[in-house]
Parts: sequence; C-alpha cells; structure tokens
Amino acid sequence: MSLEKEASYRATNTYSTLNTLTEKTKNIWVVFHGMGYLSKYFIKYFSEMDAEENYIIAPQAPSKYYQGKNFKHVGASWLTRENTIADTHNILNYVDAVVEKELPDFKANLIVLGYSQGVSIATRWVASRKIQCDKLILHSGGIPSELKTQDFEFLKSSAQVIYLYGNKDQYITEARETEEKLKGSKLFQSRLKIEVFEGIHEVNTAILLKLSK
Repeated sequence: MSLEKEASYRATNTYSTLNTLTEKTKNIWVVFHGMGYLSKYFIKYFSEMDAEENYIIAPQAPSKYYQGKNFKHVGASWLTRENTIADTHNILNYVDAVVEKELPDFKANLIVLGYSQGVSIATRWVASRKIQCDKLILHSGGIPSELKTQDFEFLKSSAQVIYLYGNKDQYITEARETEEKLKGSKLFQSRLKIEVFEGIHEVNTAILLKLSK
C-alpha cells in the first residue's frame, strides 16, 4: 500500500535586489514575479525607477523547471494545486527570512507588488503576516479565494490597493474581470483603485514608474 508522508528539512533559496538601501531611500519594494520568471530577470522591470529613492527586493519562487523542448531557458513557479497549503507555509517562511535579512529596521514607504501568479503570494503574505504596506499592487493576477475581508482590516486607512491589468490581457476573460473586481471591492472596499491600461498580459513599467514617485 502506497503512503504519502512528510519530512522537514532546512532549505536555502536565492533572491535578487536592485539599488542600495540608504537614508535617502523613499520606497522599499517587495515584488513577486509571475510564473516562468526568475527574480534576477524580473527585477529588471524596475530598473528605470530612481535608484536613489527606490530599493527593490525580488524573492525567488522555489520550484524551477526547464521551459520548452530545448531545455535552454529556466523558469519558476510559486504554487500548484498539489500540496498547496504546505507549500504556501514554506514559501511565506522563506519570504519572512528574506525581509528579516534585508529590512531589520526601515522607515521608508513599503510597496508590495505581485505580478500574475505572484499576486497569490503577495496577498497571502500581506494578509497572514499583517504587513503594514503603503501600497499593495495586484498586477494582472488572481486573488486567492480563501482570503476574507477581515484578513485586510488591519491595513491603515492611508494604504492604497491598486488592481492593475491590461484591457487585452489574454488570461483575463470578461467573467474573470468581473469576478476579480467584485472580489477586490469586497476585500479592500474604499482602499481599492482599479487601473486598466492598453495592452496584453505584460508588466507595465510606465505605470509602475508613476507609482514610484
């Protein structure tokens, strides 16, 4: 008879940073990439921001895989439907370790961003750890169904939640667009701002640059 068991062990994972954290830093970004990315490439989308004012931290999804049949390019994924609860627990512990190492004491604005699949990690991390961010940017991704309004009641009144997506996003159907807007309005209420840009499923660097100022 086949049995599925568990074993605990210590693990090490990389992450990427951009610019230098100093007293002049205005914004600290914790950004979660989408499926298929590596953090060292995803972080380049933030390179046009003012380097003196913006410090970027990009955690790395742990599950890496080869993309395509030529086994040349490597991508990564945060979660699947398999063993989701345990994997989420491990990932959030990893994110905690990254932030604790990078930000033992900070006074800058904290911006948390999730892109595509990264939205699921960004929202779960903010909700479960009660992260007091100044901006929560949900870029072209879905909000996990288990999250409730009370999970975000701790956010300060000045916190902004921005749901950002392209009007030609091939992954967002009309039904899903409506569902996500209703879900976001229920979770974040008056804090929610919906911003739609002209484009497909891609990182909108122009809007992110605007949000950094």
